[in-house]
Amino acid sequence: MGGPSMSGEGMLPPRSERPGRKQPSRSQLAQRRLLAGGLLVVFFGLALWLGVSALGGSGGDDEAAPVATTAAPAAPVLRVVFPEGYDRDQMVARIGEVRKIAIGRRKITPKLNAKGYRAATEAAKLPQQFRADARGIEGFLFPATYEFTASTTAKQLVGDQLEFFGQNFAKVDLRESKKKNLTPYDVLIIASMVEKETIAPDERPKVAAVIYNRLKAGMPLGIDATIRYGLKVPGTEALRVSQLESDNPYNTRNRTGLPPTPIANPGLASMQAAAHPADVDFLFFVRKPDRIHHFFTASEDEFYAKACEYGFGCN
Repeated sequence: MGGPSMSGEGMLPPRSERPGRKQPSRSQLAQRRLLAGGLLVVFFGLALWLGVSALGGSGGDDEAAPVATTAAPAAPVLRVVFPEGYDRDQMVARIGEVRKIAIGRRKITPKLNAKGYRAATEAAKLPQQFRADARGIEGFLFPATYEFTASTTAKQLVGDQLEFFGQNFAKVDLRESKKKNLTPYDVLIIASMVEKETIAPDERPKVAAVIYNRLKAGMPLGIDATIRYGLKVPGTEALRVSQLESDNPYNTRNRTGLPPTPIANPGLASMQAAAHPADVDFLFFVRKPDRIHHFFTASEDEFYAKACEYGFGCN
């Protein structure tokens, strides 16, 4: 699609859902098992943890991020935050950053390192229901805050990301998407785009609806976040015309259908939205000046008028 992109891409993903204080006994057992292996997954407000974080380091207020466990581990604990919407390369980089903090500030040398983490993601087995369709691990590395000890291995961390992905994806009702001939992997791809396009919770089903409606109409999705992913262009850099017109499988401006893989690792809310789009006829959206919300419409003329009003260029 020519003209301004629909995209709200490149924005900080929203926080993960946080469970209540009272955990079911099965969750408590799972936490104890993870602690025994040197790894604990903690769900809490990721919005509080915008930077690299380790216990005793920078990145947030420890008291605002309680650990859901009944007993403290004997070994020193470190923390790595994977926000919703991170792709694998960003997670690899985050591992390197946290390791650097651990060595420099905590005087701890973890087994976990960026190279080993990437290798573990490449060697990992994908969930059974996706093995026939999936083209890599992107989308399956569940985003959350993970605590680990010096003895935690990359294989352990990736294994638990996959385990928690499975537990969360199992909560997604796929009956509606199945009626539209979309596979679970298709839903995951859509969820990754929803995750990159909006941080407003009430907008996720609307963004999903735009994707569904465009697929049904045979229109290119026009989501520039997919181009960024395919060309490895960071969100801090403007896309050039040559990149927007590039011939690559992730260019949803000049190709119809879904991109080949997820473009990020979505959280549960975006997965739910991807499986349950809003019942609307929207085909376009453009980011409002507050850089959070979007204007949605079924009219191309309205879309271009708003894009012009919001400073995205006028035709």
